[in-house]
Amino acid sequence: MTVRRTKTYSAETGCVYQYYFEELRSPHRRDAHDGSEYLFIASRDRKTTFPVPVFLRRQALAAWAEAHGRELTGSEQYAAVKMRLFRFFDETEDAEGDSRQVEVTPENIHNLLALLDID
Repeated sequence: MTVRRTKTYSAETGCVYQYYFEELRSPHRRDAHDGSEYLFIASRDRKTTFPVPVFLRRQALAAWAEAHGRELTGSEQYAAVKMRLFRFFDETEDAEGDSRQVEVTPENIHNLLALLDID
């Protein structure tokens, strides 16, 4: 049996989420070759859970590498994904019902990693 480390995040909306990383999986998308999908499982009430897939676009990694002169490590890529998960929790009142795509893109990767002083 796999024991998962559940973490807590207090969103700017006032909601408190419990979440854990489930897996890095092959995306079920037409443009799956364009990046990686990280699956988190989250809950607001500790009773019901819902999946939150975060898609890390390959173009985001390329844009960051071009701007900073080096590629992101695997840990730094995961950090960008996790910061995007937190931003998603901060931006929505109903994370479970919100069906919009959660993505790390060339437009947001710099701001996500700047929060962690990754340069």
